[in-house]
Amino acid sequence: MLAAIEAEDKAEVHFNEQDVLEEFEDPYCDFPRGSTAVYDGGTMVGFAALTSRTSADPTHEMYQWGGVHPSYRGAGLGGKLLDWSEQAALPVHEARFPGHPLALHSECLSLNERAIALFGARGYRQERWFHLMNVELARSPPGRDAPPSVRIVDFNAENSDVARAIRNEAFRDHWGSTESTPLKWSRLLESSAFRPQFSFLAFEGSQPLGVILCLEFVADAAATGKRDLYVQTVGTVRAARNRGIASALLSRVLQAAKSAGFKTASLNVDADSPTGAVGLYQRAGFSVVNTSVSMVKQLRA
Repeated sequence: MLAAIEAEDKAEVHFNEQDVLEEFEDPYCDFPRGSTAVYDGGTMVGFAALTSRTSADPTHEMYQWGGVHPSYRGAGLGGKLLDWSEQAALPVHEARFPGHPLALHSECLSLNERAIALFGARGYRQERWFHLMNVELARSPPGRDAPPSVRIVDFNAENSDVARAIRNEAFRDHWGSTESTPLKWSRLLESSAFRPQFSFLAFEGSQPLGVILCLEFVADAAATGKRDLYVQTVGTVRAARNRGIASALLSRVLQAAKSAGFKTASLNVDADSPTGAVGLYQRAGFSVVNTSVSMVKQLRA
């Protein structure tokens, strides 16, 4: 079903069986209460799943992920799944963050007019836009070195906690970001897609300044015929911004990926990033592939 949805929507998101199985290991998903599927006989034709956030500050923006098989669209299934999500979210939310405000957060491609109309008809509003960007590594411009006083080191088990602390500090002022808890962090590092050999930290003396983490989705290579390195996280602590540290980390990754035989690198970025990240990636040769819009509906004040 996910493959059929991708073939129709072209969101550049591919799954293999291992990817789907790993979704069921997410500790922030309550599958017995927070997921449902629609079947036509033995064929799955629609689904919805809810993911809690790590905090409710100030609002718990629970994430709703779902879809309908293209052959079954237009029959009202999408609306029924959104209605189900609103009802199912309440007890899951109360178990996590009792008494806190609750909102449902979903997303779709910005050019998917039918999806945007469906969300809008049910009270969702467009809140934020995110670009999927990529770069052909053979055509990427020359890299940028780190400042003389800054050293870039390999990611490893010993500096994992430091990397998590950098990530949390760097994204504290980003829209929709919540803390990466030890539980959430370990799930990322234990995923089959994580590539520690393409992940790095930046230090000045003993002071941690930045981090970059990368993934490789095998299903993407199977679908496209080329290896893509996905840059999952690039972050610089706020006190060290505007020194070229993120650019240097990105350059190190792109050089390593090119040497390892990757054809492209990709990432997602907030179109209104407070750090001007879109410009940073454009200078590194990245260009926009598509844009997704975050749709948000307040459920409980």
